[in-house]
Amino acid sequence: MYAIVRAGGRQEKVAVGDVLVVDRVAGETGSSVSLTPLLLVDGDTVTSAADALAKTTVTAEVVRAERGPKIVIQKYKNKTGYKKRQGHRQELTRLRITAIG
Repeated sequence: MYAIVRAGGRQEKVAVGDVLVVDRVAGETGSSVSLTPLLLVDGDTVTSAADALAKTTVTAEVVRAERGPKIVIQKYKNKTGYKKRQGHRQELTRLRITAIG
C-alpha cells in the first residue's frame, strides 16, 4: 500500500516506514504531522476520488529539522564594478511515514 501526497509544494510517493525530506514543516522533533493524500494505491485498488480521499489520512513523525546544501549566488556586470555575492541554505524537515489509512 502506498500513497501520493502533497508535501512542500511537491508530490511524493510514500509508504509506511519511508523517510522523506520536505520543505520546513512546523512541529517539534517527535511530533505528528498530517499530509494531504492525492492518490491511494492498495494492491489493485486505486483511489483518486476527492470524497474517498477526504476520509483517508497519512500521518508522519518529525524526525529532525535540517538544512540543505549551501547555494552560492553570484552576480557580475562587466565594466561597471558591480559584483554581488549571496548564499542560501533551504530549511528542511525529515519525516518518517507512520500510518496510511
